[in-house]
Amino acid sequence: MVVASRGRSWLIRAACVAAAALAISACARQQISADRLADAKPHPGVASAHNLPVHGIDVSKWQRRIDWASVAASGKRFAFIKATEGGDHVDSHFLENWEGARRAGVARGAYHFMFWCRDAESQAAWFRKVVPQDPSALPPVLDVEWNGESRTCSKKVSKPKALAMIKVMLREMQAHTGKKPVIYTDITFHEDILEGELLDYAHWIRSTAAEPHVRYNNRTWTIWQYTTTGRVPGIAGAVDRNVFYGSEREWAAFARGGCDPRFGCS
Repeated sequence: MVVASRGRSWLIRAACVAAAALAISACARQQISADRLADAKPHPGVASAHNLPVHGIDVSKWQRRIDWASVAASGKRFAFIKATEGGDHVDSHFLENWEGARRAGVARGAYHFMFWCRDAESQAAWFRKVVPQDPSALPPVLDVEWNGESRTCSKKVSKPKALAMIKVMLREMQAHTGKKPVIYTDITFHEDILEGELLDYAHWIRSTAAEPHVRYNNRTWTIWQYTTTGRVPGIAGAVDRNVFYGSEREWAAFARGGCDPRFGCS
């Protein structure tokens, strides 16, 4: 009787431990899910982004010091990190973020902000100088948009000139990194310059109040920036949040191979 009682007691304790472990695991999954979707000003027009499995962020010096371990623990899978702008500006937190994301296991890529008052060749040279050649990194990103609030260069250029500059940057960024770049853009620049152009490149598009197909004519997207008011553990204040278009399997192929297989690679 004593032995049987002890046996039942052990089974009860084991069941309690297992139940507690399952409860902790469920809570952790719920916390990761809640962290993944947190937003200071959620917009109903982009709610469908929440249903996709692979979420990430993009950051610059404006996010200040980032606790990358907390970012990773919250379920963020990728980060695009500002590296350069124009031909002489480097983001002051670039290398810190670049290494921090790597150490935390967050897939990361570098982006360059295009400056329309400087030739593309010098901008490409600056990107090559600043951004490390890292085969494990995600493809580089060329950020193209008008910058009407700039104090040094608020002008627009013609469509032929813009496309010529973009093509130089894309070619040189690919030569430096070994990976086909992604093009980031917003609604206005896409309408002015990119609609119907560069269809063989992956696009990362900004649409914070509607689904991409509502704002972008005939544009297949790879990454969608769906909010600029996201909240992420490890980051103080707002941060841009993004989502990858596809499944876990498609994300694994993108992260491993460096480009979207729908755009001429595998």
